[in-house]
Order: sequence, then structure tokens, then C-alpha cells
Amino acid sequence: MAAKPSKLVTFVWQGKDKSGRKTKGEMQSSSMALVKGELRKQGILATKVGKKRASFGLGGGKKITPMDIALFTRQLATMMKAGVPLLQAFDIAAEGLDKESMRDLVGKIKNDVAGGSTLADSLKNHPDYFDDLYCSLVASGEQSGALDTLLDRIATYKEKTEALKSKIKKAMNYPIAVVCIAMIVTVILLVKVVPQFEEVFQGFGAELPAFTQMVIGLSEAVQSYWHLVLAGLVIFVFLAKRTLKKSKAARDSLDRFVLKLPIIGDILDKSAVARFGRTLATTFAAGVPLVDALDSVAGAAGNVVYADATKKIKEDVSTGQQLQFAMKSSGIFPSMVVQMVSIGEESGALDEMLEKVATFYEDEVDNMVDGLTSLMEPIIMSVLGVLVGGLIIAMYLPIFQLGSVV
Repeated sequence: MAAKPSKLVTFVWQGKDKSGRKTKGEMQSSSMALVKGELRKQGILATKVGKKRASFGLGGGKKITPMDIALFTRQLATMMKAGVPLLQAFDIAAEGLDKESMRDLVGKIKNDVAGGSTLADSLKNHPDYFDDLYCSLVASGEQSGALDTLLDRIATYKEKTEALKSKIKKAMNYPIAVVCIAMIVTVILLVKVVPQFEEVFQGFGAELPAFTQMVIGLSEAVQSYWHLVLAGLVIFVFLAKRTLKKSKAARDSLDRFVLKLPIIGDILDKSAVARFGRTLATTFAAGVPLVDALDSVAGAAGNVVYADATKKIKEDVSTGQQLQFAMKSSGIFPSMVVQMVSIGEESGALDEMLEKVATFYEDEVDNMVDGLTSLMEPIIMSVLGVLVGGLIIAMYLPIFQLGSVV
């Protein structure tokens, strides 16, 4: 039985070089003795060597994001196209990374590759950052001898999909921000402003207008039960997140619901079509058979409606049906997309047509998000105006009535 390889640890060291100048750095190794030995080979007299502590602050130990992976992939693709050896490309890429966690990840991948593993197998050891689609495309590139081309395609795919996700988040966050701002302003007015008027009204000795009484009652309720309301909101958010995490049925229901929402649903629908086209174009152009490519597309759909439709399309295609007819029978793809796929199948340029579909719908999403942003600005002003104006009117109605009586 082969010995289990020693776990690599990051060590920080300080010392003096051959010229007597102070120097310091980091090195990955399985033991402190090996680090000191390697430093001696480099002519460095180590004065201090120790394990690197984990970073919990706001510095280099930040969480690795998909955009970090996209940037790393782009750097790797560029260097390999320039003829830089893979191991050296890892070193160059790591030096240009700001996040310590990302540098550590690149170092681990490099050590695996240096130990004889393929790049695809090394990436599979880190499934949190490199999904099945990413690894399968890298494997195809290694087998075909066109790793640089495949990495370039993967980099483009990651950049486009992450840019699309960013636009979707922007579209979703804007309405949420409006609601939060409106709630905060309303609570502040009810808790701080309305009670001041209530003290003034107590000396009037006359019955207050119904609207004013309603606002005062709401203010008293908020002051008395705000902690219960806040606790309820926190519990609701916690239970909702827990349910969505644990229950696939809940996630599927949410996916179907959001597609039916006005404006937001249309944006999510178009983004799903764009993701379908981008993923299928990337995998098909990499030489992945269409049936296998559709598996990857279903996994990257991002919405259960399109994931289920893609699985049904895969079943139809595997029985010999053309992709265009399978997509048309699903009933969720726009006719323009089906026509573009039809042209691609007939001309033998399916990947190019799918790229055009993806680009078109990505631009559509971009324009819709910009339009939503422009639309939300006056809506924010209107909502805040109604809330603030309504509360002010409610507070001044008794004063207006008193003036009319006088």
C-alpha cells in the first residue's frame, strides 16, 4: 500500500541572504526541517521559521469568489498561449494574486501537478471552486493537446456568466433596497416624530381625525412591540434560508415563482436562456458530445424550470431527435432561439449560433437591468414621498382643523 502523502503547510520565514541583507517570505512544505533545508540550498540563513497563522481579518484571507477563479483562469490561459510552461505559469499567476487564500489554492494545485497529477485531476480536489463542467473541459483540453485554447474558452465562459450573475443581483437588490429604505424611514418617523405631535394633541381637548388616530395607534404599536417585530423578522429570514437550504421542493417552488414575477421574472428568464446558450456553446465547441454537453448545461442552468427542460431535451436528443425540435417541444425557449439553433445545426456551426444567442440575451438582460434601475429611481422617490408625506399630513390635520374652527 502506497504511503499517504504528507499534508503541505504554509510556513513564514525570516533570515539573511548571502549579502547579509534581511529577507523574508513564505514556503509550502510538509515540515519545518525541509523549509530550513531548502533555504540553506538557496543560500539563506534562516533566523525565524514558523507556521503561518490563519487570517480572519479583512486582508488577504478573504473568501475566494467565482470572479477570482475567472481571473486565475484568464491569467493561466494567457500565459500558456504565450508558451509559458504550466508550472511556471502557476508561479507567475500566484505572484499577481492579492488574496492569500487564492495564492494557497494555486500553490496546492501546482504541487499536485508537479507530483504527476493531471491539471484536471488536481482541480477535482477542490470542488468548491472548480465544478464538474470546469474540470471536464480542462480534461478535454489536456487530451486533445489544446489546453491553452480550452482555458481561454473557460475564462471567457466564467467572465460572461459571472458578469450576468452580477447584473441579476443588481436587478434583485434594487427593489429590496427600496423596501428596506422605506421601512427604516417609516419606523424612524413613527418612533421619533409622531410621539412629539401626540403630546401636543393631548392639550387640544377635541377628537382627532381618524387618519391621525390610525397613525398614532400605529406609532404606539411600533414603540411597544418593535422588539417582537424585529425578532419575528429575524426568525422568518432564518427559517426561510434554512428551508431553502434543506428542501429541494422549496427551492424548486421558489425558482418557478420568481419566473412569474413582473419585470424581474422576465430578466431571470432571459438570463437563463443566455446561460443555456453560453454553456452549451462552450462545451460543444470543446468537442464534448452533445448529449454529454446537455448534462453540463442542466447542471449550470441556475433554475429548475430550465434544468428540467434541458434534461428532457437530452432524453429526446439521445433518441435521435434534432436539438431544434427537442427545444421547441419543451415550450420554454423563444422561437428566435430555436431558429438560430436550427440554422446552426443545418450549417454545422451550432457553437457559433449558440454564442450569438448567448450574447444577444446577455445584452437584453443588461438593457433591462439598466431600464429597471432608471425606473426604480422615481419609484423610490414616490414611495418615500407617499410615506413621509402621509405621516406629515396625518400629524398636521388636527392643526388645520383647529385653524378652521378658530
